Amino acid sequence: MKVLVIGSGGREHTLVWKISQSPRVEKIYCAPGNAGIGNMAELVNIRAEDIELLLSFALEKEIDLTVVGPETPLVEGIVDRFMEEGLRIFGPNKKCAQLEGSKAFAKDFMVRHNIPTARYKEYTNMDEAISDIGIYGFPMVIKADGLAAGKGVIIAQNEKEALEALNMIMRDRKFGDAGIKVVIEEFIDGVEASILCFVDGETIVPMVSAQDYKKAFDGDKGPNTGGMGTYSPSVIYKGDIKEKAHNKVLKPFAQGIKADGLNYRGILFIGFMIKDGEPKVLEFNTRFGDPETQVVLSRLETDLVEIIEAILEGRLRDQDIRWSNKKAVCVILASHGYPEKYEKGKAIKGLESIKESIVFHGGTRLQDGRIVTNGGRVLGVVVTADTINMAREIVYRDIDKIDFEGKQYRKDIGEIALG
Repeated sequence: MKVLVIGSGGREHTLVWKISQSPRVEKIYCAPGNAGIGNMAELVNIRAEDIELLLSFALEKEIDLTVVGPETPLVEGIVDRFMEEGLRIFGPNKKCAQLEGSKAFAKDFMVRHNIPTARYKEYTNMDEAISDIGIYGFPMVIKADGLAAGKGVIIAQNEKEALEALNMIMRDRKFGDAGIKVVIEEFIDGVEASILCFVDGETIVPMVSAQDYKKAFDGDKGPNTGGMGTYSPSVIYKGDIKEKAHNKVLKPFAQGIKADGLNYRGILFIGFMIKDGEPKVLEFNTRFGDPETQVVLSRLETDLVEIIEAILEGRLRDQDIRWSNKKAVCVILASHGYPEKYEKGKAIKGLESIKESIVFHGGTRLQDGRIVTNGGRVLGVVVTADTINMAREIVYRDIDKIDFEGKQYRKDIGEIALG
């Protein structure tokens, strides 16, 4: 089997790593990939957003299965185009991908199908949005409706910050067309947890849980990022909370997509906020999360290719999906200044000395035979061990061996699991 993985980050490196373990796979391509992925797949110099070029490549190489990593090509309809040409591709179609591509679409879906979430209103007129500042009190949540690389959510603490956020999103268009519409939400606090699920249009099967760290700095300080680390399993998402999430979110979601005629086949990421034992949905993503994928797939024992084929063929309910009992921790090494302005092209040293951790590359590339930084989130250092504490000790020991100018990372990933 020949497989094409689309994307260039740590999630895609993890997908290539897991897919390469399947005895049925003889060749993997990755477009565009990164320096780490190049060690186990043939890199293809096509951007993830160039759907027609990717389609031509897949047809030319007679690709048997394409796996889509990032959200943008899904939202832009890559699955629909590949299927029109008779190619097998893993991910939700364009209509289903609107559950991530439009915050308003997702909120409407949740409300109609009685999935617990924060109260909200949507706006295309900036003056109307300004007049409703504080409608749910403060802090208030302001979201760009469209895709904004995980950075289009602002928590305004007061009227001044809310006005600045609306100006930035709707007037200055910091996030481009994603800011044509905004969603204002009630702020809900608590502890975040996330769950990834396999979905085949009829059946939804949750994976092992993970807990993400969105803020840039220790103690959940600083701006939101795409994720600075994660651990699995979450110490929050278990027992009664897990049962409530299944009954109040997963089951209604499966019923909702059928009722709405959404033939959803792929991955569903659910971000929860949990307070007083009650889970509420913060967001849906329609693909593997990053860096949740790194810890979750590190614990997957079943052949991922077999699971993907079962989803595409509508027989997920018959799959016996097995998981390791080991715990996993991932710490992201980022460029100085991330998630705002940062420099690229910094030489990365010490990777060859890492023996116990798995290092998944995110923003890296080869330059003159050296691996250099090429993004905000550069590397994800992952360890599976018998306990979270053991995994943390190994991860941070190995992080000390890796060096590049401006390296920044959180030192408290997994600490909540110890408390």
